[in-house]
Amino acid sequence: MASSTSKHNHLLSTLYGGATSAPPPTPSASASTSTSSVDDAASLSLSRLLLHRLPPPTLSLPARRSSAPATSPPILSLSADHTPSHDLLSSVSNLGFFQLTHHSLSPQLAHSAESESLSLFDLSSHHKKSFFPKEWPLGYECCDDDDDGDGDDDGGLGESFRLDASCSTESTELSFSSLREFTRGLQKLGLDIVDLLSKSMGFENPVGDDPDRFCSIMWISECVASSARPVVSGGVYPFIVGLQYQIRSQKYSLLSDSGWVSVLPHVDSVLVTIGDIAQVWSNGKLKKVRGRAVGGVGDSENGRRSITMTLLVTLPTESRVAPILPKLPEPKEHKHEEDEEREEGEILGEKRVFQSFDFEDYAWRVYHERLHFKDPLDRYRIT
Repeated sequence: MASSTSKHNHLLSTLYGGATSAPPPTPSASASTSTSSVDDAASLSLSRLLLHRLPPPTLSLPARRSSAPATSPPILSLSADHTPSHDLLSSVSNLGFFQLTHHSLSPQLAHSAESESLSLFDLSSHHKKSFFPKEWPLGYECCDDDDDGDGDDDGGLGESFRLDASCSTESTELSFSSLREFTRGLQKLGLDIVDLLSKSMGFENPVGDDPDRFCSIMWISECVASSARPVVSGGVYPFIVGLQYQIRSQKYSLLSDSGWVSVLPHVDSVLVTIGDIAQVWSNGKLKKVRGRAVGGVGDSENGRRSITMTLLVTLPTESRVAPILPKLPEPKEHKHEEDEEREEGEILGEKRVFQSFDFEDYAWRVYHERLHFKDPLDRYRIT
């Protein structure tokens, strides 16, 4: 087994200049007309296998951003007697983030979910790897993960856990009742937000309540102090909306379309970030945040660990992503052809901004090529 791993690592190093080099593009992005479909399938499988063997990416933010003044995100309320105004929704669409108040999640549930999440980092290295097998995009990862390790605890540097909406594991010893309820509560809020944004932007909601048309990932990461810079483990994964409950006063760094911003949501609010999939669906009307919001380092006064619990509402891997444009009106009788074309043009009033693309191929590229400082949607923009 060790010999096989060594040979594979040697092959990876020889082909791509070492494990830390950026992986090659997947075949769908660089297909050759002279390559047969059988060769394409074999190349795609090899490419994904090699990408899967890469060490998990770790995001480290430059220290200069930690001193940026924090702003309070726009507030959107979900109270029964309050409907978000058009101006507020327009402001949200131009920023890519906001904070949600008057929601159904209780502070007690959030604290209980955080306690259960913190207990994950106290597990031994052996249990982390056996309870959370690597089944990308779900599972456990560590930036200093060593397949040849002796099973001792690795200290928790750069670790992350990615769970489904049911917080499923391979062990009957773990109980995540609060974390599971918390995750499903965030998922419901996320679906409500998707519906609200789709109506305000004028495109049909492609998700609805159909569980086969979306999936959720609870992404739990630990922020570690390193040269006065916040470090969060894990890569970047495409999503529709991301949600993070604000348990205590804590700043977050966000990479929006307009650049890096530092935000400080209200305690007990939910920080909502609009993702790349929502931007494509809206045909570019919605601005987005790239990746998850990055929290600050732990509280040095009481030794509290600083973790982020981010719920990503995303898509099944077999999905295809494309702009959702307004439907053409039904043709009317006794209407001249020129008048009909002019009316349709006025109703649509827009052209496609993005090409359609395969979600799984895009997700693999975004996560493994570590394109956090380059907009991965640029390759699909229609100029």
